[in-house]
Amino acid sequence: MKKIGFFGGSFDPIHLGHLNLAIELLEKKGLDQILFCPALLSPTKQEYPPHVSPEHRMNMLRLSLEDVPGCEPYEAELMRPPPSYTIDTIKRLQGNKIYLILAEDAAYGLDQWKDSEELLDLAPPLIGTRFGFDNEKLNRLPEKIKLKVQEGMCQISAMDISSTHVRERLKKRLYCGHLLQGKVLDYIHQNGLYSNNFKS
Repeated sequence: MKKIGFFGGSFDPIHLGHLNLAIELLEKKGLDQILFCPALLSPTKQEYPPHVSPEHRMNMLRLSLEDVPGCEPYEAELMRPPPSYTIDTIKRLQGNKIYLILAEDAAYGLDQWKDSEELLDLAPPLIGTRFGFDNEKLNRLPEKIKLKVQEGMCQISAMDISSTHVRERLKKRLYCGHLLQGKVLDYIHQNGLYSNNFKS
């Protein structure tokens, strides 16, 4: 039975912080594979949909992962009507040992996810934390979820990058080579993404 990490998100765009989180958890937890699954529309972001189309986000994901061992794009959520509920996708992956890959900030909102306790039973979380958990936020979680989060904590190296910050720099035409892989950055420029002259 394979040990597979499921990494969901908007990936709008995918950046080096996403890759660092995935690779460190893959190696430290002995996973066989991590699936990067872009959401068509996250239930928690329905008022703030992705800035570029699903096709562009998937194309950037494919470019980003083509040379990264153990990491693969997975487009299941782009094939279903929105919103994209993680538990629905996890249920389709049963038959392997599935882990839910999360950045620390996402872990504090797990109690708001659909069927969150069942989800964490099906796919225990692996959470990359850079500086240790914020106990105040952690203690707001229901006890069962809090324990799962604590069990899944894994220290990773600090690489504090957000897609929001990347998009802001791209819009201002600032250098982003320290935040994105070159081929992803080339794709963004070639397609005019995240700028005032954006082509959908």
